[in-house]
Amino acid sequence: MNRRAMLLALSVGVFLLVSFSVEPQAQMAVGPLSGVDARIVAVDIPGASAVAQIGTFLNVPPPQACANPIPTKFPSYILPGAVLDPNRILVATQWNFGAPLAVGAGAQGAFLSIDPRGAHPLFIPPTFARSGVQASTLGGAVQMFSANSPHWLNGVNNPSALTKQFTGVSNPLGLSNNNAFGRIWPANSPFGLGGVGSSSILDPTGLPLAGAPNPLIGGVYVGDLTDRSVVASPAQPQIIPGGLNAGAVGTALLGPSPDGSCKAVFAVVTADGAIVQEHTLKGLDGLAPPETVSRILGSPQQGTIEPRFGVVMNPYNLSLPVVRQLFITEPFLNTIAVVNLTVTGTAPNQVFGLGAVAKISSPALNVPVDLTPVQRDADNVNWASNSTLDDGSDFYVANQGDNTIVRMKQDGAVVALRRVTLDGFALEFVKLNGIAGSADGSTIFATVVDPVFGQGGVLAIPAF
Repeated sequence: MNRRAMLLALSVGVFLLVSFSVEPQAQMAVGPLSGVDARIVAVDIPGASAVAQIGTFLNVPPPQACANPIPTKFPSYILPGAVLDPNRILVATQWNFGAPLAVGAGAQGAFLSIDPRGAHPLFIPPTFARSGVQASTLGGAVQMFSANSPHWLNGVNNPSALTKQFTGVSNPLGLSNNNAFGRIWPANSPFGLGGVGSSSILDPTGLPLAGAPNPLIGGVYVGDLTDRSVVASPAQPQIIPGGLNAGAVGTALLGPSPDGSCKAVFAVVTADGAIVQEHTLKGLDGLAPPETVSRILGSPQQGTIEPRFGVVMNPYNLSLPVVRQLFITEPFLNTIAVVNLTVTGTAPNQVFGLGAVAKISSPALNVPVDLTPVQRDADNVNWASNSTLDDGSDFYVANQGDNTIVRMKQDGAVVALRRVTLDGFALEFVKLNGIAGSADGSTIFATVVDPVFGQGGVLAIPAF
């Protein structure tokens, strides 16, 4: 029995991915566009979206790096088979897998830690995490990392936080790992794209940051509750106005703050097309106003699939005053925004500022929903991350419109375009919804979702 026939035989059940159980004869063979054949890693992941291989957390202590790294603080969590084993992938889902829902903290949602190296697809039990802690199933191949459940409330580690009643994960749509000197940073839309957004800093326990630099923030930013004007000491206004005033749908590590404090700063893109910046000590400032990026709030959804932005950061080959670049997908314009960042403010309150914004257009873009480095930065102690382009790296773009993946140079030139296939046949009934390059550059991981039923899964695809 071949793989596709096996999946068809196993598909009699509520939680199996519909598109993976269609007979080959019912699917269209790939036309002139070259295909790249995928392997099914896991299914039964409702609303699968953001994905990232965990990668190696650098073991560089201060003062060379800006914080005590995970290998020093949590060594057991990065061992082979552990929840943050560098070879595993984190996958965002709109499902708690049985973990009880935290009251008043927004929608269900979780990050699963999955070992993608198995020979056979993983069929994930729908309630394996009902214990409400970092449960595991399928011999440890699938583990709960964190969910919108009381065990992971911000108040557990940060009882004085203004966001103590929130968890670090709720309808997660973005993910950036600080492999350089920090933690796991999800971006969430806990109350939908039109409600306030949230962003968090998670320890390997899945809990919001313990021993946080600012106890009023702890490890969770929500709405305007953690703006600089609220949590900074001494009290001060925001350097740039802005907030998590819409769902957070994309994020990327920017590196240490330009204020010299050596605290991490992340950029978060919200559904109204604004960009904010989050400082682990001083709280949240704006960075770019609404509609800097073409908004997805109010845009048409593809059935149950919630629109989102893909974000990667380029810290290399820039000429002053530009100090960083963000590449952000604009799904409904079929473009990619290139947002140049500068530094503004006066010491000791300097922040990242907005420079020129350009657009990449190409016939190869068809509802681009996510992007990832072809080669991620894995060794810079300031910004190593799944969301950081290595020096001169191309990036991959996931097209939801036609289930293709584009490899692009940073100037928008198309290097290659491939249609994702299974056993040589084009995907049907599912849409690409997330993409991540492996740390070694050999594999592309992609999430897919059925837009009718919302069920999802993860594919592994050879790099090209």
